[in-house]
Amino acid sequence: MTAFPRQTSEARMEYQSSRHRIPVATGGELHLTRFQPERVNGLPILCWHGAVESGRIFHSRSGKGLAPWLARQGHDVMVIDQRGRGRALPRPARGVSFSQRAVILDEVAAALAACLELSGQSRCHVMAHSWGGVLIAAHLARVPDSRELIASQVYFGTKRRVRVQNPSKWLYIDLIWKGLAPLARGLCGYLPARSLRWGSDDEYAASHADSVAWVRETPWRDAEDGFDYAAALAQGGLPPTLHLAGQRDQALGHPRDVARFVEECGPHRHALHVLGRENGQGRDYAHLDMLTHPDAAEDVYAQALAWCRAYQDDASGEDADVIARQTHPRVKQEGTNDKAPSR
Repeated sequence: MTAFPRQTSEARMEYQSSRHRIPVATGGELHLTRFQPERVNGLPILCWHGAVESGRIFHSRSGKGLAPWLARQGHDVMVIDQRGRGRALPRPARGVSFSQRAVILDEVAAALAACLELSGQSRCHVMAHSWGGVLIAAHLARVPDSRELIASQVYFGTKRRVRVQNPSKWLYIDLIWKGLAPLARGLCGYLPARSLRWGSDDEYAASHADSVAWVRETPWRDAEDGFDYAAALAQGGLPPTLHLAGQRDQALGHPRDVARFVEECGPHRHALHVLGRENGQGRDYAHLDMLTHPDAAEDVYAQALAWCRAYQDDASGEDADVIARQTHPRVKQEGTNDKAPSR
């Protein structure tokens, strides 16, 4: 792997953080923020953000968030900024654009390779927020060899299609994401989500157009070559995956849409848990605060880590069933998918 220039490092409590730039063969770069513990206890964890956001969803400037917390538990954590997000270049602009297919084929592969080379391990865990989980799952559909590199996954609020009907969905999905956002994209040549306060980062024009197509009630196929992602996963393929949904998430990752995505990913060992008071959490979580709220460390992070550790090394994951039930009795755990709930 190419050496990483412009690397910085600073000590923070029980871990050190460093920054790395990962060249992508098709142009541009990824940015990787590493949280390296003093004493490693387990496989490394690769974190992937969602649409109109960056890796900052996993860590704050003051050292809070999921990534620093995982490092304090002994895991080597690598947080990715996709091309054009956070510190990764090139920035979205008119005439500067990459599609979702470029992320799926090129960026995920480059990030996995960097994570394993930096850590010196042969496998890792993956944690993805929102649309990031769709991109990771799509990569595993197209590149089956990558499945052997991932011991387990945790998806936070990940859905593809949005089928629920409520005022939040009509505002954020129908009016903004599928209506006003394409207009802004056409005017600017990219989606200026940050200045419009629709997200924490901007989006390439092609990537946004692809995501709009997938959010609609359409088959899960690639816009460029027609590859059928659902068919590729129909016989299994995802590593053991914990799917988390916020009880208070009404549009961006509604529990029913998350459950439908579980179905779309084909048969795989999984648990689906709705984060809310009814299931033992201290509050009803929404789409972002499942990662950013101060109480998430106890309510959410601990569950994610327990899932990964149940699939550590060559473990079969049988303990994951016990861990899930002991932590939250209403967690669903099964070897293959059940039917998605009705609308």
